[in-house]
Amino acid sequence: MSKVVITGGAGFIGSHIAEEVAKEYEVIIIDNFDAYYSPDLKRRNLEILLANPNVRFVEGDITDTNLLRRVIDSDVEFVYHEAAQAGVRISVEDPFKPNNVNVLGTLNVLKASLDAGVERVINASSSSVYGKVQYLPFDEAHPTMPVSPYGVSKLAAEHYCRVFYEVYGLPTVSLRYFTVYGPRMRPDLAISIFTKKMLENEPITVYGDGEQTRDFTYIDDIVKANKQLLRTCSADGVAMNIGGGNRISVNDLVDTLREIVRSESEIVYTDVQKGDAEHTLANIECAKRVISYEPSVSIRSGLNLFVSWYRRNSSGYN
Repeated sequence: MSKVVITGGAGFIGSHIAEEVAKEYEVIIIDNFDAYYSPDLKRRNLEILLANPNVRFVEGDITDTNLLRRVIDSDVEFVYHEAAQAGVRISVEDPFKPNNVNVLGTLNVLKASLDAGVERVINASSSSVYGKVQYLPFDEAHPTMPVSPYGVSKLAAEHYCRVFYEVYGLPTVSLRYFTVYGPRMRPDLAISIFTKKMLENEPITVYGDGEQTRDFTYIDDIVKANKQLLRTCSADGVAMNIGGGNRISVNDLVDTLREIVRSESEIVYTDVQKGDAEHTLANIECAKRVISYEPSVSIRSGLNLFVSWYRRNSSGYN
C-alpha cells in the first residue's frame, strides 16, 4: 500500500483529508499539537483517525528537519502539507511565528520531499494571499497584496512550492482555500463562535458593520479537491482557488444561523479588526478546468450540517 504523509493531520482540515485518504492509502500524520487552540480537540480527532489501521501518528514539528527526513522517506508517494501557524489576527501581534512555521517549515517539507523523491506535494494555501481587493471574484491572476503577516507567509510558501517545481522538478500544487468550515473546525472561527453563542441566546459580536463578505467552503468540498490531486498531474506547478463560488455577508450569515438555531441572540457591533480582508470571493474556473472541481454544498446546507454536528458534540468542543 502506498504511503501518504499529512502534516498537521490532527487539525481540522488535515484530519478530514486523512480520514478520506486512509480508505485507500497508508497515512502517516505529523502534528505537534500546537496550543493555538485546544490540543485536546486535535487529540480527539486523532483518536477517530487511529481507529483505522492504515493510520499511524508521529508527534513532531515541521521545523524539525531531522524528523521530516525520517518520516518522509523513499516509500512516501504524496505529501499533504496542512500544518501551519493559523490566525490572521494573531499574526498581526506576532509576525515571527507564522514566518517560522509557514515559510521555514514549508521549506523543510519541500526539501525533505525532494530528497525522498516524493511524487507530489499538495500545499494548503489561503485566500489571504490576495489581500487588497482590486476586483471580484478573485482569479489566480489577481494581484497578491496580503494585508496580514499570515497572508505574507502563505504567499511566500506558495513561491517556494513553485520554485521547487520549476527549479528542482518536485511536483507541487498550492490550493488557495477560501474560509473553510464544517465539523471539527477551530472553535475560534466565526461560525463556531456564532453557533455557540446562539445556542445559549447570548449576544454575538460582529467586527465592523457586518457588510463584509466571505466565500465559505464546506470541508467536504475541500477534501474532494485534495483527493483529486492523487490521481492527476495536470495541476503540477499551479496555485489555484478552492472556494464555494458564492459569498455571503456576515450579517446574512448571522441571520441564516439564527434561523437554523432558532436563536434570539442580539448582534453587538464593534471596531474592525486589523488584518481582516473586507471581501473574498473565489473564481474557481481554473480548478474546474484542471481538476474537475465542483463545490456541492451550499452555505445553508453546510450550516445545517455544522449545527447538527455541533449539537451532538458541543460538550467537548470549546
